Amino acid sequence: MLQKKHQQFIDLLQKHAPEIGKVVDFDPQKDLLFTFDFTDSNKTLNAETIADTAAFSVWIEAVLAQNHCKYGIGGYFENRMLYARSAHFNTLDEPRRLHLGVDIWGKAGTPVYAPFTGKIHSYADNNHFGDYGPTIILEHNFYGLTFFALYGHLNREALQDLSPGKIIQKNEEIAKFGTAEENGNWPPHLHYQLIFDMEGNVGDYPGVCKNSEKGKYLQNIPDPNLILRF
Repeated sequence: MLQKKHQQFIDLLQKHAPEIGKVVDFDPQKDLLFTFDFTDSNKTLNAETIADTAAFSVWIEAVLAQNHCKYGIGGYFENRMLYARSAHFNTLDEPRRLHLGVDIWGKAGTPVYAPFTGKIHSYADNNHFGDYGPTIILEHNFYGLTFFALYGHLNREALQDLSPGKIIQKNEEIAKFGTAEENGNWPPHLHYQLIFDMEGNVGDYPGVCKNSEKGKYLQNIPDPNLILRF
């Protein structure tokens, strides 16, 4: 069933591509993107830098500045070394290392938008080291197909005046990139993840899984690049 839904989703987004709004402000005519590699093959980044949020933030900022890029991007089903920085991902039987969303790295305060009309499904401040921090989950119905979009590492103020069911308009600003002090102790960025079945979760959904779970999550987590179109 999920496999059929996955293909339906791809077909709908391709057919109605002009109707897709924005997640962040991006002008392809002038803005550049840097694709980050957070796998073990990246030898320019070490475990000590990743473990130190301030040093990691400086590293991210330096790479973007050196490459004249507005944003850094990447991560969909990337096998990442950086989750060893937090016990949140170090489950006893098998650590979680596969990243399920796309990260957009940029400056704190960067506006975040809803690319479709939808409603608030749920929200929470997942306030643990390495976690999402402030999180908003939107529910969308696009030509009869329901899916959810999780926004993680937001500013805390974005959670004010929210309620389940509140309508969000296409291209409406819903939040900003949070600072490290409020976003789960990460360099400022947005974790954007699409989900078909929330599996009963409220205000949260795994953003990283075990390698052994890859097949399951590939069915439930479509590629956000279909919407971002960077």
